[in-house]
Amino acid sequence: MSPRRRTCGAILIAGLLPTAALAQTAFTWQQIKDKFEAANPTLKSAQLNIDESRAAEITAYLRPNPSFEFASDGTQITPYGAADSAGVKGIWRPFAGTQFLTAFSYLHERDHKRELRRGQAKESTAIAESSYSDLERGLVFSLQTAFAQTLQAKAVLQNAQENLAYWDRELGVFRTRFNAGDIAQVDLDRLESQRVQFESDFEVAMVNLRTSKIQLLMLINERTPIDRFGVSGPFDFSEELRPLEDFRKLALEARPDLKVAVQNVELARVTHQLAVANGSTDPTYSMWWTHNPAFVNPDGFNTLGASVTIDLRIFDRNQGEKARTQIDISRNERLRDAAEAQVFNDVDSAYWTLVQNVNLLKPYKAKYLPLATAIRDRVSFAYQNGGASLLDFLDAEKNYRDNRLAYLNLIGSYLAAAAQMNMAAGREVIL
Repeated sequence: MSPRRRTCGAILIAGLLPTAALAQTAFTWQQIKDKFEAANPTLKSAQLNIDESRAAEITAYLRPNPSFEFASDGTQITPYGAADSAGVKGIWRPFAGTQFLTAFSYLHERDHKRELRRGQAKESTAIAESSYSDLERGLVFSLQTAFAQTLQAKAVLQNAQENLAYWDRELGVFRTRFNAGDIAQVDLDRLESQRVQFESDFEVAMVNLRTSKIQLLMLINERTPIDRFGVSGPFDFSEELRPLEDFRKLALEARPDLKVAVQNVELARVTHQLAVANGSTDPTYSMWWTHNPAFVNPDGFNTLGASVTIDLRIFDRNQGEKARTQIDISRNERLRDAAEAQVFNDVDSAYWTLVQNVNLLKPYKAKYLPLATAIRDRVSFAYQNGGASLLDFLDAEKNYRDNRLAYLNLIGSYLAAAAQMNMAAGREVIL
């Protein structure tokens, strides 16, 4: 294929891309987040853990079931007495001495054991809810990172497309000059060969955009074709940042993993209280009714009886669980301190990464990008008028492309650091 046909084909492709983009549905960050919360299967699965924990609260607060007993005794199965001359033994009345017994018993739990079990289950439910929020925090970070990467890939693709179109316009001017005998064939060939770099940038940017879309579609559990799916949003940075202490304070209030650590301490305390209560004795009350008279009262039919059974906690007073749960309180307090230290570490790391990106982006936006554009335009004009060498022109073009791509990548790094800060703070503090 001739260079001219390749150029025309690339221009045609580049021209068709905006038309294809018109058929896309571009989603904002809030729309993507809403889709994620409604359809992500991992979140839906984690929500069921909370429902299971709430069901466990019902079980924990149930009373012990009463016991019912029915017994029968004294039924005669063989005749008694000496046999007569006919071989018949005495009188056989099998049910005359049958005794019936009906009894009820109930275990009474003391020292608020049921209430403590319910409190333990409620703390477990609170931990399940905070754990769900922590899982959502991590997944939203992945979602926001994928969204930022898609915006970055979209901007890089647009930049590659503009560079390719710019170079094709330059090549048109150089072919006109060659036809007029103003430049040599070797110079035109070198300029034509440079186009492969622009084509390569364009194809790589296209693949990166598709890959980013695939990642985003997976997170929102969407089956929309890639060509019909798009994102929209500002691909820029904010020059102003809150003080570090503000981010730390927000993180201490909102981080769900820190809440889990605090709630684990409360759960350990309730568990210790339950272990102490389990060391107490629970009496079992019983009551029964009998139809036949008692031995001490032959005329006393339909009698009632009652008893109280109490375990003698001489050896087992639940000492081991009392000691273990007391130690577990101290262990969870140390883990809470470690979680708090991790919060400060995450916030500080994300903050200084943001500061570094902003410090780099400011001079790029204010100085280096306009300077690279001005140099490229001036050297291009000088080369077209014989005032600069071909090497100078190619270096100026490469410098512009490198600066522009570096700027876009820095914005992508800033957005990734912003997502990291949102994750570190436990909420969206940088939009």
